Parts: sequence; C-alpha cells; structure tokens
Amino acid sequence: MSDAAPPPEVLAGLAAIVGSAHVVTDPDLLAAHLIEPRGLYRGRALALVRPDSTAQTAQVAAFCNDRNIPLVPQGGNTGLVGGQIPDSSGGEIVLSLRRMDRVREVDADANAMIVEAGVTLAGAQGAALRVDRLFPLSLASEGTCTIGGNLSTNAGGVAVIAYGNARDLVLGIEVVLADGRVINGLTKLRKDNTGYDLKNLFIGAEGTLGIITAAALKLFPNPRSMATAFVGVADPAQALRLLEIARQFAGPGVTSFELIPRIGIDFVLAHANGARDPLGARHRWCVLLEISSQMTAGVDETMAGLLQAALEGGVIEDASIAASEQQRQAFWLLREALSEVQGKEGGSIKHDVSVPVSAAPAFLARASAAVEAFVPGARVVAFGHLGDGNIHFNVSQPIGADRAAFLAQWEAVNEVVHRVVAAFSGSISAEHGVGQLKRALLGRTKDPVSLDVMRALKATLDPRGILNPGKVL
Repeated sequence: MSDAAPPPEVLAGLAAIVGSAHVVTDPDLLAAHLIEPRGLYRGRALALVRPDSTAQTAQVAAFCNDRNIPLVPQGGNTGLVGGQIPDSSGGEIVLSLRRMDRVREVDADANAMIVEAGVTLAGAQGAALRVDRLFPLSLASEGTCTIGGNLSTNAGGVAVIAYGNARDLVLGIEVVLADGRVINGLTKLRKDNTGYDLKNLFIGAEGTLGIITAAALKLFPNPRSMATAFVGVADPAQALRLLEIARQFAGPGVTSFELIPRIGIDFVLAHANGARDPLGARHRWCVLLEISSQMTAGVDETMAGLLQAALEGGVIEDASIAASEQQRQAFWLLREALSEVQGKEGGSIKHDVSVPVSAAPAFLARASAAVEAFVPGARVVAFGHLGDGNIHFNVSQPIGADRAAFLAQWEAVNEVVHRVVAAFSGSISAEHGVGQLKRALLGRTKDPVSLDVMRALKATLDPRGILNPGKVL
C-alpha cells in the first residue's frame, strides 16, 4: 500500500460506484492481493476495488481513466508471471472481479454458456455438468482461478491436446474498455464473419487492452466412459511413439497425454501424502495417458489394445490401467502435485515453454545438457503436456546448494534454456502468459513488427496507459 493516505475524493468517488464496503484500504485485507503464489512479485496499492457488475466495472474504468489512475485487473490471483500484481509505487488500484460470479445462462442445445469473469473454473465446470455437458478447460488451480483470469492469460492445462487452449473454447466476450465503454460480444454463434474477430485481441492480453467481464463459452458432450493409464517408457522419443499409437486406436479420444520424469515422481513420492508408484519397476520417464469416449462401453478395451500394441512394438516398458476412480485420482496426483513438491526440494527456476511436438525429445536432451553444464549438479525436472509441445522445464537446485545463491541465477539459467527454445523455433511462454516475469524477454524475442502492432493496439485502446501498466509490453 502507498505510504501516503489515498486521496479522500478518489475513495469517495469509487465508493459511490461500488459501495464503501468494496473499496478496501485495510493493509491486512489488501495483503493477499499484493503477492503472487510463488512470492516473486509483491506490490502496493492505493486500494482494492470490488465491482459486482459490468456497469460498475465500466464506471470504475471511466472514473480512473479520467484521473489517470492505473487499474490492475485480478481474478483468483493464481497467475505465475506477476501479471495480476500491482507495482511498488502504491498508486495503482487492484480491480478484483471476484464478486462478478454469476452464471448468466446455460444453453445445452447450443452447447454454450455465459458466465461472468469471477466464476471459478470449477464453478464453470460444475454448471456444465449440471446439464450433462463438459467444459474441458482443466487446471490444477481450478478451484481458485477464475474464467476472467483464464481468458486473460489464454490458459492451457491438461486437455489442450483434445480441446485447445482457452481461446479455442470461447464464442464471445464482454469487455470493458479503458474509457468505460463496453464491447458487448456475448454471442453464442458458431459462425459469424461480420468483420474483425475482436475477442481474440483481449484473450491473452492480460488485461492490458480491456477488462473481460463475461464470456460465452463452448460446451461439449459429456464423455460416457474414460480410461486412464500410467505408462513407463525409456525416453521422450518413445513417449511420442506411444502418442502416435494412442491416436491410431482412439483418434480424438486422446484427451490427456502428460510426460513425467523419474525425478518428478520421486519428488512426489517423497513429499505428497498418499502418493504411490503405480508401476513395479523404476522407469526413466512415464506418461499419464487418458482416453475418453461417448460410448458407454469399449474404452477399456481400446486402452488395453493400444498398450498391448505398444508393448509388443517395444515402445513401452510397463503400464497400469486405473481400475477405479480412486486409482485414477492416485495416478493424477503424481502429475498434479509436481509443481508444489518442487519447493520442498529447495529453489526451483521455472520455464513454461513450447516447441513443435516432434522436436520435444531433442529439445529436452539439448536443454538438459546445457543447464547441467551451466549449473553442475542442477536437477532438471521437465514435465508437462507433451501432446501439444508445452514443457514445464523446471530446474531444481543442486542437493546441498544455497537456495538464495541458486535463485540468483534465475535470469542466467533462463537465458540458457531460452536459447535452446529459440533454436527449435519455440515460444518462451506457452500457457502462463508474459506479465512482469517475461516482459523484457518478450521484447528481445518477439518479431519486431509484431511488437509494433501490439504497441499500436495498446495505444489505440488504452491511450492513457491505465490498464495493467508494466505488463506484457
């Protein structure tokens, strides 16, 4: 929070819009909104403002735009690149969308629903399930993260291989512009060629071009059956061969394909309650494979058939198929606990990168060798969504190393990894966004003409620069 008291007229004006109870300046109540989950970024704020409608959000934006007061939109505060955290000046307002948590409409016939930005991802999934539909975006933080944040960062998750990123799941959006005008684009249409596709300007823009207040989301038929397997493989190249076989047997029914290294499994077994290794022997790499079907029967046989073919072809070393929902959840624990348990092994320097799927094995080998040469003893924990080329290439500190000294090498290790990413024509940010963490890096790696266009869009839509300043650009 600012060292000086917020101007009374500013607080009074905001209170007139959202109510005095929703203009928060108490440091204890503000604290949780000023730091991101990994503790990399901590800011201060003039106030926390909590509108409960699009109209209130528009009025707050217009009020702040007139007075050149920066706004930092925030959802569930689960972002990992600092995009939702104010700067250290104490002059910015955190705009929380959490009160905007209504499901406005669920249209099962149109396979669409309209939800507000503050609806949690789990809440959106639940609304779909109540009409026997699926909203397939799936993240470890789904109980806390919000739809507004998911769209602002173009979230990915474990089902991208089948359904795409967040932007692929959106039919239309409602957006408040910096000056308070509202784009009403909440269409449920599947086909609409009336001009520019404006929604994709704002999806992935991290609140720098406008404030997403609601979205029309795509729904899908709810799968009638599912099979989950935990598979041991010799290396990532064999994992890709398994993916090819899985698609031959199950086609678009392959809904998750997650690569996990041995070191990651060992971390989870050591630190996560209830974790156990599903396979009898130790394998250098494992794959968590899930297939889904609209048929009520046959999916187990499909999974067994593809694993048998992979085993006979020398592609896999061993496999276990979940015999119950409890066993399925046990398999998923080995994947979903990976991010959390790394912190228990000391400092972890993280990378959210992507390369062409076919290049993933070569990237993993080259990047691992480069990091281990740069930091002798460093422990590479590379895992993630192999089916779409997104690798969370994390580096844990050497055993016994000083945590602070290791983390001080964050940018240097980033440079080593991102140099290899560039060699494979990859991306420095696959699904977490740019925020503060990768802002400078974006300027060095993005196509210059693309950057010029992005800056022009920013200047046009937010000429006073009040929307999430210092993020992305």
